[in-house]
This record gives sequence, structure tokens and C-alpha cells, in this order.
Amino acid sequence: MGRHDPGAGQYCPISRALDVVGERWSLLILRDMMTGTTRFNDLARGLPGLSRSLLTKRLRHLERFGVVERSGTRYVLTASGRALEPVVFGLAQWGADWTFGDPRPEELDAQLLVWWMHTRVDTSGLAGERHVLHVRFADDARRFWILVDHGTPSVCVSDPGFPVDVTISSDVASLYAVWLGRLPLPVALRSGRVQVEGATTVTRRLDEVLQLSPVAPFVAAMRATPA
Repeated sequence: MGRHDPGAGQYCPISRALDVVGERWSLLILRDMMTGTTRFNDLARGLPGLSRSLLTKRLRHLERFGVVERSGTRYVLTASGRALEPVVFGLAQWGADWTFGDPRPEELDAQLLVWWMHTRVDTSGLAGERHVLHVRFADDARRFWILVDHGTPSVCVSDPGFPVDVTISSDVASLYAVWLGRLPLPVALRSGRVQVEGATTVTRRLDEVLQLSPVAPFVAAMRATPA
């Protein structure tokens, strides 16, 4: 998306709305806030192509227009910001229906994928207060661990030193496809594109523990639509 020209010389509610959110990073910041990210450092980690200085600038812009507000060390959506949710996820549905095809190589970021995944881990139905998921990629030498400690998930790039409950092995593209709803997990497991090892208490409930991207239902619905 190109740079938006504020006002654009048009007295129109669409033009006014674009003055506030008509810029790529603003919409992606809102996307992440709508899915639960509230801290500056977490927003920065989920948007690796956005410099911290520009993130600060965009957050101040959204604050100035009353879309976002500070609450202690967190950024939260105002009523105005929450009202944008159908707009943001409407774009997700439109994108899934009309523009979402095979990934470009530069879009396959293993570390970002694991970061996104950790925001959707739910171990509340498992016994114990600490759980560890080890994520290994066949085509990326880095190793990642998702540690859930007393309900709080975090990403580790070195072994956290606790017993691993489940190891997920895949290539980056296949795990992206599962995460985004393009490839059903059972199909990925049967084909061997994704492999899991570990305690049956976790592996048999993996689809509950590791919930998919919030946009996965849109992608999956498009996949199921007859050509």
C-alpha cells in the first residue's frame, strides 16, 4: 500500500477513515492488538519489518485519533478501535477469497510463525502448571521452544531446561499452511509433512492446545469452496 495523502481533498467519510487507518502498518498493528497483543515489545516482535521508531510513530498516530490508548505499560483498543474489528477481519476474508495463494519465499519467516503460534497456545485443559512445546524445522537450523508457565506463554530460542511435552517437526511452509488453515492438521500428519512426538495427553489434543490463526477459518472456508 502506498503512502496515504491525508485528506486527499475530499470531504467523505471513507477519506476521513483512511486518514486514520489507511496505511499498511496501522492495520497490522490493529490486527495484532485485536488478537491480544498489548505491549510495545510484543508488537515489535510480531511485526519484524517495522522499525521500533516507526511503530512508536504509528501508535502515537492511533492514540491521537482515539483508536488506541495507553493503560500503564499496555496499549489497548478504545471503543473506536474495537469497532474496526469487522473491517480488519473483513479484509482477512476478502484476502482469503481473492488474493491468498502460495507463499512467496520472503514471507516464510520461521521465527515469526512460532511467535504467532505461541499467542494461540491453550494448555488450560492439561494437568500441571508448566508445559513445553519444541518446534523443529527441517529447512531452518534454528530451534524454538514455546514455554507455557502458569498460563503465560513465551518463546525461547534456547532450551529452557524443562521436560518437553511435545515436539513438532515440519518444514516452514507446511507448518505455515497448517497454521493458516490451508492444510488440515490431520492431513499434514498422515502425509508426514508435520510430525509430532511426545506425551499422548498433549498429542491427542494438539488441535485444542495449538489453536490456529484467527484468520484460518476464512482460509479454510475458501479451501472448501468448490471451484
